[in-house]
Amino acid sequence: MKKGITALLFCALLTLTACQQEGAAENAPAEETAGSVTVNSTEQVSVVPDIAEIVYSIRTQSSDAQTCQEENSSTSDRVVAVLKQLGVAENSIRTTGYYLNPVYDWSGSMQVLTGYEAVTTLTISDLPMDQVGEILTQSVDAGVNDIQSISYLSSKYDDAYQEALSLAVAAARKKADAMVQAEGYAVGEILSIQETSGYSEARYNDTALAQSTMSAAAGDESVSIMPGELDIEASVVVEFSMQAQ
Repeated sequence: MKKGITALLFCALLTLTACQQEGAAENAPAEETAGSVTVNSTEQVSVVPDIAEIVYSIRTQSSDAQTCQEENSSTSDRVVAVLKQLGVAENSIRTTGYYLNPVYDWSGSMQVLTGYEAVTTLTISDLPMDQVGEILTQSVDAGVNDIQSISYLSSKYDDAYQEALSLAVAAARKKADAMVQAEGYAVGEILSIQETSGYSEARYNDTALAQSTMSAAAGDESVSIMPGELDIEASVVVEFSMQAQ
């Protein structure tokens, strides 16, 4: 009988202790917060471009439309053949424009039809950077007579952009620290975060090089490519909690 009473008293003591611990946890003071602070931050990572995209055209003129079209088609086929010989994949060569227009002489009181002009525009993408100069030179030799743009891109864009995002978040915390410490607070956890930078293929155009390429080819000079660097930028808006120090 005494053993039964002792066991009941022991269970009651355990229950009372557990209740006291639970009540103490509920009554413990919560970490004091003092609102929040929101900052924006932008960081960038520089990479060396390793891919190029060229947009150029073949322009032909003739007195009649059929001859003009045939000459343009023949020259375009020759340019594509040269590209393939240089190792450019077929799916990297796209016809992105074509037109055949009449040409008029407007010098007199009446317009006079003098012939026709045909233009085929090709976009050559995914080109290794070390082959761009040779591709441009050979293309001009094959009949390209209008280089519109040369764009430089990076195959490491995704990795570099993620690095820029991480740097932007770290910079946002430093900015928030500087802002709240002046008022005697400390930065706490992140309450919200938003990416505000838009997607970019990380490219820039070199129209000056496009023009100099035509001049160099006309003088039988080799084309030198110096792409420089690409700046990949990421921006964020971050809200941090503020805590009393």
